[in-house]
Amino acid sequence: MTQQERLDDLKLKLAQFADRVDQLDPAETDVKEIDQLIQMLDDLEEKMN
Repeated sequence: MTQQERLDDLKLKLAQFADRVDQLDPAETDVKEIDQLIQMLDDLEEKMN
């Protein structure tokens, strides 16, 4: 995977993460959803290294 493809993939994943956060209702968000968001961030961090 080229550097540009890697960057494009990271941008897509970050946009998906932002969309998911925007869709959350704080009053109805449970621990499982928060854990999934944290996992998404961990995956993004791993791909950056």
